[in-house]
Amino acid sequence: MDTRKLEYFVRIVDSGSITKAAASLHVAQPALSQQVSSLEKELKQRLLIRSKQGVEPTSAGHALYRHAQTILRLVEQARTDVEASGAAPAGRVSIAIAPYSMVSKLAPEIVREVGERYPDIVLHLTETFGGVLSEAIKNGKLDMALIYEPGPIRGVQFTTMVVEDLHLVANANLEIGDGETVTLAEVAGQRLFLPERIHTLRQVVDKGLEDLGLPLKLAGEVESVPVLGRLIASGLGSTILPRSAADALFHYEDFQVLRIVEPALQCKIALCTAEHEPLSESASAVLIIIREMIRNRLLEDYGPGLTPHARP
Repeated sequence: MDTRKLEYFVRIVDSGSITKAAASLHVAQPALSQQVSSLEKELKQRLLIRSKQGVEPTSAGHALYRHAQTILRLVEQARTDVEASGAAPAGRVSIAIAPYSMVSKLAPEIVREVGERYPDIVLHLTETFGGVLSEAIKNGKLDMALIYEPGPIRGVQFTTMVVEDLHLVANANLEIGDGETVTLAEVAGQRLFLPERIHTLRQVVDKGLEDLGLPLKLAGEVESVPVLGRLIASGLGSTILPRSAADALFHYEDFQVLRIVEPALQCKIALCTAEHEPLSESASAVLIIIREMIRNRLLEDYGPGLTPHARP
């Protein structure tokens, strides 16, 4: 199968029109239509449905579109790697970071370290939730993500990097716990501001309470860290976070952070990558730096409540 035909097919689907695709590719429209017909003949499947509004892929066309994107990315990556052979890693590396995670605390150090070691790498950082990133990872829009591990998602793989205890983050004037810890039963008696159910952190809390037959007093679903801080400072409720995330997000003169016990709740921070595609040289170099940051910086500060995974 000619990769040029695949490139033409992807451009047609993206454009939604053979005419627009032909113009952007600087190829005559009849020649482009002939390439599509050749593909359909080779695969013995109709790939596009033509109408006055343009073209739409059939179910077979959707399947080919997904595979074609992967093939073309790999071809381009191979070309880039060969051209850059012997040179320092360069290019764009995109990383998603879960909101409310300890990794956000490391962002300045990661950017600084990557800039010092690999000045030709450009980092693209974004925050997102596990439930919406799988397609971005599979389609190559993101190289990797560091998020709360949500469990199996088809097409991506998770490698546990670190396991961390969860803590209750409450107003400094709230009388609860022993100053260091708080039981899950005591937590259940508090009004809690948590992310929505798609967030893995929320799922861990829900399950922990459900296992003990305890109710959740949900004060509200909050995705904004500044808003969350103001709500807790106002005494309207508390939240649950890893200690490292709480340290990065809140000031201790206004808040208290108590480790949850009886039972302890834990969350996993995991690396998410595409299941069947290797990382680029640049992304691999950035990943090494991130691993160093997690191990060296966070474990120094939060050793007792932070456990590195055996195979990060």
